[in-house]
Amino acid sequence: MSAGTRAEVLSLYRRVLRIARGWQAHSMLPHDTQTEKHYITQEARTLFRQNQQITDEQSIRKCIEECEARIDIGLHYRNPYPRPIHLPPMGLATQKGRKLRTQQRLRKQAKPIYLQSHDET
Repeated sequence: MSAGTRAEVLSLYRRVLRIARGWQAHSMLPHDTQTEKHYITQEARTLFRQNQQITDEQSIRKCIEECEARIDIGLHYRNPYPRPIHLPPMGLATQKGRKLRTQQRLRKQAKPIYLQSHDET
């Protein structure tokens, strides 16, 4: 990782923590605000630690783009949680053989950039 990329990643991490510190829940309830602040800090901590061993410049760039997209979406909608994925047609058909691989490929292609780090459940 180059020094410029490292500085960009650390700046992004500090930005997320600053957003969490000043976060106000849309419902204006203190309990909701605390819950969402905790979610933001825990999610940032988990994802940054999960990706700290990445050395490939292209993979680092994808992670940075995902983080920036999640920040923008969270601030715009005032919701820190990931937005749902809309599956393509035939995305939930029976899980048998060849069709299953096609469905998995369709789901992977439909996954937006802001959810690349989340596993399917």
